[in-house]
Amino acid sequence: MTQAHFHRFDDGPALAEALADKVADVLRKAISERGGATLAVSGGSTPKLFFRALARRVLDWGKVTVTLVDERMVAQDNERSNHRFVAAELLTGNAAAAQFLPLYHPADNPDEAARLASKAVSVLKAPFDVVILGMGNDGHTASFFPEGDRLAEAIEPGTPRGVISINAPGAGEPRLTFTFSSLEDARFLVLHVEGQAKFDTLEKAQGDGDEATMPIRAILRRANTPLDIFWAP
Repeated sequence: MTQAHFHRFDDGPALAEALADKVADVLRKAISERGGATLAVSGGSTPKLFFRALARRVLDWGKVTVTLVDERMVAQDNERSNHRFVAAELLTGNAAAAQFLPLYHPADNPDEAARLASKAVSVLKAPFDVVILGMGNDGHTASFFPEGDRLAEAIEPGTPRGVISINAPGAGEPRLTFTFSSLEDARFLVLHVEGQAKFDTLEKAQGDGDEATMPIRAILRRANTPLDIFWAP
């Protein structure tokens, strides 16, 4: 199993501020060393305070490109859109100057949407500077869902970098997600989880078992970059 660094905080606000400080430092270093920085973030309710804290950090946001780890097959104006959530909570204040690359593009089917997304994000230099992952109580991360129709392909290390489509019983809409190979070597790879239920899920995932039943295990076991786990009760 890849060595993980566990960071425990008293509450969500304390976690948000500490994670924002660390991410801002990594982005500043990337801008200084390479002239730009890349940040891939996740949706859901957990990162709201972190997004707001990060948006307040002072750095050259005009040299930062933000994208999504995964997205639902819905338009930006849909309330379930990760794009909509990130635009409202992160791309504000100082961070409004960042460039945003969405994953969803109108298409006839999810596979075509994934192709369009892969083409759009191909301009990003690999690896990502920062990837922020979340995790569901079922052990999914990104859109690597148990019983996903293309889960094995998505988490196979030989699958090329880019975006793939996934359908799964627990996913609701069809999903678009970066592949494992796109995420696992980020310079700063984070799992942001809060609450006792997520802690219990993480403990279970760190035990024996199939990656297909708890796909977060692919990140815990095989990521090239040691995972930094940020958790608060």
